[in-house]
Amino acid sequence: MALIVQKYGGTSVGDSDRIKNVARKVVARKRKGDSVVVVVSAMSGETNKLVALVNKIAEIHDTREYDQVVSTGEQITIGLLTLAIQALGEKSRSFLGLQVPILTNSTSAKARILQVGEKNLRKALAEGVIPVVAGFQGVDEKGNVTTL
Repeated sequence: MALIVQKYGGTSVGDSDRIKNVARKVVARKRKGDSVVVVVSAMSGETNKLVALVNKIAEIHDTREYDQVVSTGEQITIGLLTLAIQALGEKSRSFLGLQVPILTNSTSAKARILQVGEKNLRKALAEGVIPVVAGFQGVDEKGNVTTL
């Protein structure tokens, strides 16, 4: 049994049919006997919409709050993909960057990963759960959401 990490970008999860297709691929890999962790982006175009919304509200903005807003696209995708995997009969759980945790420096909008926690993901895998992790986001040592 291998540990497989699959990453899907925004186009791959761009609508409900594509999300269901990704779910089928993930489930097929798990049913071959591998442990699978999935990392996903926001649905195609969602991050751009969120950035545009931030800029409409405030051309000059607090980068911490910018990260709070633009990181939400991935939250939608992880929830939808988790539900699609569950609908295929497999156990799955979504993880935000702060729930993994993916520890970053404090540079908003351009954070660098310092460490990726293993404990929560390994626990989920040991329980037969497929973890679905939000890409593009992490958390700094103060608990602030950061984007990569």
